[in-house]
Order: sequence, then structure tokens, then C-alpha cells
Amino acid sequence: MSEYRKITYETERGIGRIALNRPERRNALDQELLTELRDALRVAATDESVRVVLVSGAGKDFCSGMDLRTFADNAPGDLARFQAEARNMAGLLLDMRRHPRPIVAAVQGRALGGGCGIATAADIVLAADSAQFGYPEINIGFVPAIVMAILRRSVSEKRAFELIATGAVISAGAALEFGMINRLIAVDSFEVDVEEFVTNLASKSTSALTMAKELFYRTDSMQFEAAIEAGAEVNAAARTTEDFKRGIEKFLKKT
Repeated sequence: MSEYRKITYETERGIGRIALNRPERRNALDQELLTELRDALRVAATDESVRVVLVSGAGKDFCSGMDLRTFADNAPGDLARFQAEARNMAGLLLDMRRHPRPIVAAVQGRALGGGCGIATAADIVLAADSAQFGYPEINIGFVPAIVMAILRRSVSEKRAFELIATGAVISAGAALEFGMINRLIAVDSFEVDVEEFVTNLASKSTSALTMAKELFYRTDSMQFEAAIEAGAEVNAAARTTEDFKRGIEKFLKKT
């Protein structure tokens, strides 16, 4: 796609910046937005100048979840269509997990339902202290089914089921306590602090970040011995990169 209607995408100083861009609908997700988001991630993955991807939301909210109007329009619909649409969301979460670059979610306002899932699927989540998180699907007789696998890997089993079963919307402070986010940032300095964080991350070795992310998630389903062996392989491969050679030379010059 050369143009987007429901997201924006730009690159600057090694950062691929993706913004969900439906502020009038609190950046609610529909199939077009999901498809555009997946396309932007593919573009960022193949752009050698991009070292970090930043995902944010236009306006006051990160993302309010799926656009319920599309559900009403489809009712009663048909199972085959529902499966195709669900797989688009599932594909997005897999795209994020498999993306070669670190993905940072910058969350202001509400991150609910699928929006909370997108935030949680990011490698790092930075949240304004006024942000809110939750999976309220149960309140309309629905299930946060696709995002469940991501949530269970981020928080304890008891916390995950509580969020799913109660549909509670929690504060950013509670999300930090639960382990859903990495950092809590004062809303007044949020943009500046996020920029500082992603700029610093983008200054790191691209090859090392890419290899570290791939190994980190690949070991998720491995037995301990296999994970150690995979680490040994990546350790050896990392020593052959130009970034490592330059890093060693720089270190030796300092000493």
C-alpha cells in the first residue's frame, strides 16, 4: 500500500512511526485498519534504515478495541467470514512477534480489548500515568480469545484470568503492578520521555537487537537444554557481525 486511510506511517532517525488514526472513533479497529497496520509493519521490517518501530494512537486514546459497529453490521453473518476476520487480528499479533525490530507501544488514554492486545503484543510498553487497560469483552458476551495467548505470557495466570473473566478496566499503575507494561510516565512529559526512550533504543546495534528479539521469542517453546544450545548458536553468530566488530574496536580504543 502506498497510502493509508486509517493509520499514518513515517520514518525518522531510524524509527518507524505508526499511529492508529481514527481519533473520532477512539482508534477502534476494523478490518481496513488492521490490514493497513499489518502492511506498515511489513514495510518497516524490510526497511534497513528502521531500527525500532513505535506504535501509538492519534488523539486522546491508544485504541478502544474492535469497532463494535462492524459486529452489528455483520450480525448474524456467517462463520467463514468471522474466521477470516479473526485471522486478520491473529495475523497482526504474529506479525508483531515475528517482526525483526523491537516494537514499542506508547499508550495514552484507553487501551481496551483488541487495543490492549496490540499494546501487550509490543515488545515494550510505555504508558502515561493516566492510561487505562482492560479486556471488557465479557461484558457484551464476547471473549478476548485471540489476545489471550499474549496476555498469559505477560502476567500471572491468576491475573490474566481475572482480567478476562471480570472485564475490569485497570489503571496504568495496576497494569505496571500486573506486569502488563514496562514503564509508567507522567502524562505531562510523556511525549518527551517516549522520544528519549525510542531514540536511545534506536542507537543500539541493529543486528544485535534483531538477533536478541528472535532468540528471545524462539526459546519460548523450547526445553531448557535446547534454549541454551540456541543461545550458544546466536552467541557465535553475533561475533561475526560488523556491529560487533565495530563495538569491540570502540571499546578497545576507550581502554
